[in-house]
Amino acid sequence: MKETNVVIGLDIGTTSTKAVVFGPFGRIQGSCSVGYDLVHPRPSWAEQEPEEILSAAAEALRKALEQSGADGNQVTAVGVSSAMHSLLALDESGRPLTRSIIWADSRSIEQTKKIRRDLGGKALYRRTGTPIHPMSPLSKLLWMREENPTLFHSAAKFISIKEYLFFRLFGQYVVDTSIASATGLFNLEKSDWDEKALTIAGINREQLSTIVPTTHVVEGLDPDWAETMGLPTDTPWVVGASDGVLANLGVGAIDPGEMAVTIGTSAAVRAVTDRPRTDESERTFCYALTEKHWVIGGPANNGGILLRWLRDEFASPESEVAARLEKDPYDLMLQYAEKVPAGSEGLLFLPFLAGERAPYWNANARGSFFGIGLHHKREHFIRAVLEGVSISVFSIGIALRELAGPARDIRASGGFSRSPLWRQILCDVMGRELVIPETGEASALGAAVLALYGLGAIDDLSEVKEWIRIQHRHQPNLSDTETYLNLYYMYERLYRKLKDEFDVIAHFQRTGHF
Repeated sequence: MKETNVVIGLDIGTTSTKAVVFGPFGRIQGSCSVGYDLVHPRPSWAEQEPEEILSAAAEALRKALEQSGADGNQVTAVGVSSAMHSLLALDESGRPLTRSIIWADSRSIEQTKKIRRDLGGKALYRRTGTPIHPMSPLSKLLWMREENPTLFHSAAKFISIKEYLFFRLFGQYVVDTSIASATGLFNLEKSDWDEKALTIAGINREQLSTIVPTTHVVEGLDPDWAETMGLPTDTPWVVGASDGVLANLGVGAIDPGEMAVTIGTSAAVRAVTDRPRTDESERTFCYALTEKHWVIGGPANNGGILLRWLRDEFASPESEVAARLEKDPYDLMLQYAEKVPAGSEGLLFLPFLAGERAPYWNANARGSFFGIGLHHKREHFIRAVLEGVSISVFSIGIALRELAGPARDIRASGGFSRSPLWRQILCDVMGRELVIPETGEASALGAAVLALYGLGAIDDLSEVKEWIRIQHRHQPNLSDTETYLNLYYMYERLYRKLKDEFDVIAHFQRTGHF
């Protein structure tokens, strides 16, 4: 890439779309994030307006490019990252019949149970690498087929939000192997749609997009959208991959023995292998990055969103003090938590407020504080939340270690990394050195690097490591690591003992009766 050229990473996320303009060696020259709302028309439903996301992407691209000072003709390529598991139904002309049903939607709990129990769920997981869970488009399709058959049978296409973007911008229905591998419909070994999964969903391959490599280049941007974005119509767009696998690339965790941890609103733990791998116990996913790079790991529903919940519902005193001191309420909460020793003096938090994905894949799991005593104060609960999320991450890491071997290098990113306390807690829980790369835009950087790789501008994805500067390094306190290991064993025992009760209380929460 020429010294004067730039590459753009476009990251379509759950709450916003961000465009980041990178110069040589990954230097950020401009960025813009445009938010949008989640729609919850019914309990457990989570949807988004596809046109709002498309408009947000165009606005973010235009403003990031303006901020960078670069001209549209200097853009080498645009690489695209996107959240996984979304589903839209379109009619024959490409008009949406539904909103985008996103990963957080759990309306298909009953269909998920049916797939597991009656439709060969375990074998399906082993073929597709997508855990059997309401997040999966497969479960959503079966829900639509059973609960809204009129709409289901009138749909000509079923696609993700990223596919919708490419259709609107280029008039093509294409899906990269990464997004496809997160649908529950994609056969990992054949790199094609899985016929048995299509039968379960009740659809045919003509209703899905054409599968292309993550390095596939698309050109011929619609002139109106090109003008809106400030880009030439012949700007190369590389279809890219999902946000999770690109976050691994963006922090440089793409070789054996390297693990990536992300804690933002939710959380995830991932490692890269050279071929598809699934877990006999069905704890992990397996999604494509390239034909030679497969990302295995697990997502947790409950990350930084729990600290926000604690702030909003229980930390009004801290918020009032923070307002007087002109400080961030989170900083004050974390300052209080720092006074509490590891283990929160016997207060253990099971962080399942939004159900849980990996490693349990239990949408009915619910949160619990265990061990509450009269000696526990507000700061104990704050620290217990930080520790509970970190132990959840560790539990996914245990499953990965069994599949990919021990991690010698743990690289972490996400909003949590702004807190020195939370970084150290995670380091102590993991019992390994924790490295925090400087970039806060891991998925966007991954999309940009993959775009350059797709164009042949770089020869090896490992070149990304030359772009990444390390901001923080933490070493574990081994005494605290021992404390957390024992708390992890208790955490596991508590989950097993409460599993049946989670089903009962979740049913009561949904229906109002036992």
